[in-house]
Amino acid sequence: MEWGGEYSLDSSNLDCLLNVLPGDLEFQQILSDLDEKIKKNSSSIEQCLKDLQSEVNEICTNEILQSTTECLQWLNNCNFSSLRPTSTHHGELMEFLRTLQSLLKNEQNQEEMILHFLLDLSSQCGVSFPCTPSGTSFELTSSLHAVEDDSTMDVKSLWDDVRLHLRRFLVNRLQSQEETNTNALQQQMEFKTQCIQQLLFLYPEAEVLTKYQNMQNKLVSDLLQNCVLSSCGETNFDKVVHGYQSSIPTLCSMIKEDLYILSGTIDPSSSLKFINETYLDTITEEMTVLLERLCELQFKENALHIVKANKISKKHRGTVHAVASQESHRKGRNFCLTLYQLKCLSQLIKLFLLMEEKIEELSAEILLVPSFTEKNKNIQGVLKKAGGELLIGETRANETSVLPEQLLQVEEPVSLNFGWRNAFKDLSSSVAHCVTIAIEDFSTKILQHEQKEEFSAAGYAMSLVNNQQMRESCGAVQQEEQPKRIAKFCSDIMEELDTLLPLALACRDDSLQEIRANFVKACSKVATAVLARLEEKSKDVPSKAPLQDLYAALSTAIYVFQHFTMYSNLMRERSKKPLFLVPVQQYQEFINVLQSQVTSYCVRVCATSILQDAESHHWDDYKAFYEGERCSFSVQMWHYFCCALHHDLWTILPPKIAQEILTDVLEQSLAMLSSRYCQACPSYRRTPQIGIDTAAILMSTEDMLWSVCSSVQEFLNPHEDRDLKIYKIHTHCNSLLSVLAILTSPLRNLYETFLNHSDEHVPPDFSEVVYHPLHWLSCIPSSCSSLLKTPSAREMAAQGQLKLLLSQPYCNLNLLLETLLHHDCLLVKILLRSSRNEVSSHDEQSSLLEQINNKQSTLIETLFTVLSYCTLSPKSLGIAFEVYMEKEQLWNCLYNMTVSSCGESEPEVIRCLKLTLINSVKGIVKQIISLMHSWEATENYGTYQHKQIVPESLLKTVPKEWNYTPREMKRKESGKCFTRLAAQAVSIVISKLPTVIACLPPPIKYFFFLAERKMSRNFAELKKAGLLVWNLIVIICRIFEDGNTAELLTGATLDRWSKEKLSLVRVCLESIMGKQKSGPKQVTQKVIQSVEQQRPNWIESQLLKARKLSTDCASVPVEGATAEKGGIALGLTEQKINMMVLDICHKPGGNEYLRQIYHIIRLNEVGDETRCRS
Repeated sequence: MEWGGEYSLDSSNLDCLLNVLPGDLEFQQILSDLDEKIKKNSSSIEQCLKDLQSEVNEICTNEILQSTTECLQWLNNCNFSSLRPTSTHHGELMEFLRTLQSLLKNEQNQEEMILHFLLDLSSQCGVSFPCTPSGTSFELTSSLHAVEDDSTMDVKSLWDDVRLHLRRFLVNRLQSQEETNTNALQQQMEFKTQCIQQLLFLYPEAEVLTKYQNMQNKLVSDLLQNCVLSSCGETNFDKVVHGYQSSIPTLCSMIKEDLYILSGTIDPSSSLKFINETYLDTITEEMTVLLERLCELQFKENALHIVKANKISKKHRGTVHAVASQESHRKGRNFCLTLYQLKCLSQLIKLFLLMEEKIEELSAEILLVPSFTEKNKNIQGVLKKAGGELLIGETRANETSVLPEQLLQVEEPVSLNFGWRNAFKDLSSSVAHCVTIAIEDFSTKILQHEQKEEFSAAGYAMSLVNNQQMRESCGAVQQEEQPKRIAKFCSDIMEELDTLLPLALACRDDSLQEIRANFVKACSKVATAVLARLEEKSKDVPSKAPLQDLYAALSTAIYVFQHFTMYSNLMRERSKKPLFLVPVQQYQEFINVLQSQVTSYCVRVCATSILQDAESHHWDDYKAFYEGERCSFSVQMWHYFCCALHHDLWTILPPKIAQEILTDVLEQSLAMLSSRYCQACPSYRRTPQIGIDTAAILMSTEDMLWSVCSSVQEFLNPHEDRDLKIYKIHTHCNSLLSVLAILTSPLRNLYETFLNHSDEHVPPDFSEVVYHPLHWLSCIPSSCSSLLKTPSAREMAAQGQLKLLLSQPYCNLNLLLETLLHHDCLLVKILLRSSRNEVSSHDEQSSLLEQINNKQSTLIETLFTVLSYCTLSPKSLGIAFEVYMEKEQLWNCLYNMTVSSCGESEPEVIRCLKLTLINSVKGIVKQIISLMHSWEATENYGTYQHKQIVPESLLKTVPKEWNYTPREMKRKESGKCFTRLAAQAVSIVISKLPTVIACLPPPIKYFFFLAERKMSRNFAELKKAGLLVWNLIVIICRIFEDGNTAELLTGATLDRWSKEKLSLVRVCLESIMGKQKSGPKQVTQKVIQSVEQQRPNWIESQLLKARKLSTDCASVPVEGATAEKGGIALGLTEQKINMMVLDICHKPGGNEYLRQIYHIIRLNEVGDETRCRS
């Protein structure tokens, strides 16, 4: 087939598409690229059909095909077995096979050469070598050639001897590969795939798979037996768990490898059948034998205990009783299991559940087949095969040829079938019985121990522990809903239940239902006992226990509620009805009651302090209160209590509930204070006390307000419908401010003010300022005026944004991102300035692979990554790093990036940009290398990679009817072949550039746009394509220049020929970009001319399109931005911030990056510097 201007088997490279949210222009580019590729693929298919049509017309002269449609019909209806073969003389064939046999027996290391030679004969000459099973009759047939029937037994014996020798060679290679296992995974899979395909060339698929299955089966059995039985002594539960813990990762790797190998060799159904029989059935059998052995040992141990227990009775009767009991236990398969043994079994089941999930993911990823549970679902409608083909289409196509009785016979598709649960059937009744006893036993002991500690200690306070395991086991629970500290006794109980949970999760069929039922029943009893204990603890407050126990009881109840909710959700996948409905409802009611109890108790404490302060609130007293030098005792106690409450709630309870309780207490206590002071009629001496008390209340409330508000919008613009409690707090504070103004102002001034302004026109914005909820904040002598701009502006200063973030009871990711982007990324600039002297810690010989796999991220890398993920704020990355790049003089470093290694320490920003670009062009590099391999396979198939030349003695014996033309090992491609291959590769690179740039994150594109404006003006080459396009092509050239880097990046293996061709492509790309110092070589000129002849001015138009896509992000305006500073943050609504946080958390390491920045902010006092800057 002639080359049509570009790589004909091309497909759109959308590796990075799902990593970003493209804009309208990017979507248009991606869709146009897809449309273009579809057209090219259709034209390529049509050309293939035309070539096939011409070849069929040449071979089958009795049947002339007029069009490609007739060609498709001929292919569909053609019976290749009916083709009349051409005969091959018996003597020539015998001589050829004897020569092969002689070479294999008398010469060493000829097997690989002969295999490639036979494959070359088959592909070039159409010779179909027999692929019959071992021991069957022989018939050499082909679409072109065949052998006469005389003396077929002699030919059969010779061919069987040849292919048996080759099979031994291939099997030995497979076995040696398994023993060494030192190669990279990709290379090992390619090697084994090649061996399997060569075996399929010699023998039928069933026989090859059986042989390979036996090999892998033996490996699996040996692995399991060696891991479990490697240590001396009797097998116990410990050894079983430890053995499978070490062997299951290896088994998953083997399954993944075989899935990849078989997916390119046989159909999905056969692949699944192979995995089932080779791995899953073998693991089940080994596990069954092992558990039976453990059961026998446990039977003996139980029988021994029975005999010892009955020795006090008569000898004969005791012996008979012991034997009868032992036989009874054997028949019932019931025996006692300790808690430790149950934990071992649970850990073992957990390993199998994880393995089952892993295999399911691998099969869905590689073979695109249903999961383990799909076959159990009742699917009505269109049935599907394992490979995804619709059976209904086949039925309609062959409707006339299907008999009525055959319509009822629908073959069930092959699916994964991991029957490891069958190995636990004999243990199910014993486990179900013992799990109930074990749960009740350890829970009772823990509760009794906690009660003894309470009775033995005077003034007992509940022992608390940090809630760490909840965060690991309950990933579905949001951080703001996770308790921070819980009761130790409850933590111990739930930890034991978590350990035994896999026993209940293993139930999928009726055989293990009893285990789950008993586990649920026992857990419900434990939940009831723990709830009763928590109710007792809550009633002891405050008479016997401190107030902190009330918070701890509430936090512990939430912890248990979340745990059983998680249990119910996990088991609901296997049971449609909720299993913990009653305990969950009981805990929900208890949590609501206890939260109300905490709030009401705290409000009563405040009320007691406020209402019973007779000395401070003796307003008609004619003596000044402490000479007017202090506030009231009640106000002081109220402030201390709120601070202590804030500390306890933030330390113990979930953040969300902690904020709710503090907000309720603050609002209700302020309502009480406002009512109290509105009714005050102080004497002249007591009037200053009103001013001091009111100012103290307002300042304390302002300090608490940062903690109870969870967003800037809630703080600056509380709405009566949305944020009622916050709105009421502001209302109470404004009432107190009115009391302060009226009671403390002289009557003459008040009278003159209202008298003079009664007839004047009130300004239109007067009511908005005076009656704005935040009006009181601008009137108190506190630091709030520096943290807020004017309340009517509804904007917060950078320091206020930071204080709001650090006042939260947890890491509020939305607020954190908003703070980072606020005020033109001021906080990011300060963090960068503090780490400006930080450089990359890589050694001088650090390679590309080490840089990509480096798990330790510095502050600069973390900030860069997070801002590069902010697709809805494309200018934030450039604005944040602009000053840093200028001070470090890094703009010019973007002109020429290195790839493979760093001779000097490399700045972190340059390294991050480089890795981003490398990941974006990885798909192009893979496609070019695939082109090299496919071109080598199609154009130079006869050039053997084994570096061995076919002997002349063998070439002479090739039958003349086969018309075999030997090819030399040395490649002597013409200039046209060189030009065609390089032109294909160059076309791929140039055609992919717009799509690659469209898939880059907008912050990265804007960063390069900004860098292009900051760089020196003497880079004339950049005017052609722009800095981003320039760097992408430079990165590709550097990868092609260093073959080792290309291998590390793609996992492919490149020989010297491929590396030379990649170097030629690099030279062509450099010539296109004008980067070559000398003039272009003749070969380079031919390549570029070849592309231009097919598509005039196409290269230039592609570069201009890529440049346009790289610079369009700079013209996108920020919504709502104003000319003043901080405009970026104004354009980001709460919804956009939330979308960006979700996007960042779904990116690799995004959540960890945000939390790392948060901890750095908390550990470093950046607030002082922010105050100076603002």
